Amino acid sequence: MPLRLDASAPGFDKDFAAFLARNRDADQDVDRVVAEIIADVRARGDAAVLEYTRKFDRVETDAKGLRIADGERRAAAQKVPAAQREALAFAAKRIETFHRELMPQDVDFTDYTGTRLGARYRPIDSVGVYVPGGTAAYPSSVLMNIVPAKVAGVKRIVMVVPTPQGVLNPLVMLAAEIAGADEVWRIGGAQAVAALAYGTQSIKPVDKITGPGNAYVAAAKRRVFGQVGIDLIAGPSEILVVADRHNDPAWIAADLLSQAEHDASSQSVLIADHAPFADEVAKAVDAQLKTLPRGKIAGASWRDHGCTILVPSLADCAPIVDAIAAEHVELAMEMAPAEALSQAIAHAGAIFIGRHTPEAIGDYVAGTNHVLPTSRAARF
Repeated sequence: MPLRLDASAPGFDKDFAAFLARNRDADQDVDRVVAEIIADVRARGDAAVLEYTRKFDRVETDAKGLRIADGERRAAAQKVPAAQREALAFAAKRIETFHRELMPQDVDFTDYTGTRLGARYRPIDSVGVYVPGGTAAYPSSVLMNIVPAKVAGVKRIVMVVPTPQGVLNPLVMLAAEIAGADEVWRIGGAQAVAALAYGTQSIKPVDKITGPGNAYVAAAKRRVFGQVGIDLIAGPSEILVVADRHNDPAWIAADLLSQAEHDASSQSVLIADHAPFADEVAKAVDAQLKTLPRGKIAGASWRDHGCTILVPSLADCAPIVDAIAAEHVELAMEMAPAEALSQAIAHAGAIFIGRHTPEAIGDYVAGTNHVLPTSRAARF
């Protein structure tokens, strides 16, 4: 059963601290396996990558076949229906527009002593983008990683994506085409991260690696940091919803499940000031799990890592929100109190303000990036 805490109850501080201390990260066995894979790829290059690709993705190919040819990519992308093509193009345009606004400006000034000082921003030469290809496909992650790199002026963008049994995902291939990937390789896992970081006979190394992945990918990125730059160590997805009693419980349940369905280790947290409303949300979660295509995964996430926190006042819950420092924070209330609460929150990957701003909008089409800190890393 998901955890339920009451901020007014005796012992809340102790119980809340225990909740924050829960570990959803990979165990040491994962790190050991990843270390062995990285060492093997560094030693044997293409041969090691081919071996792991056969083992994990069941793909038989030679070194030349690891790179997905442009024609093969285009052929797969052509299978995407027109409506989905338009949706991806729409999302890409919004991501580009937002990230152009984020471009840093050079600084050049003369200080009080007459000394000229300045700072110039230049793009990284090459970036490797990891795109998951396991239990779900993420064309949105292609856009979120490649489009900003293009806006920044990165000269070489290399995408790696596992293709189980050799099958290309048309949406992922179309996203790579729209975003402008220069190279796409059919490799995944820690072996792909190692190949990007150290290079092989066929794959030139990159300067930075971005993109989400499973526990093995996260562990690999942690290990190669220093050889290359990385965006962040992405742990399991998280959402925290602060909701008043005037919301539709089914809407809030859907928002909680929007991250729970990503992975059984994902975490969904509800903060509410009305116990009967929280009860209705819990019932709605149970009802939706029965029909959700990824209900088994979402159910495990909600059961093992979900939490409801009752507070006396939503207006004063910022310290709790900051302590959790969630990847996504949704403020499902009227705009004025939501805006005020957002100003009081210091630690969150992304904040979605107002009851009509669901987190899923940010994941796909708002234009803001969904590559965000997890595991309380929003604190720093």
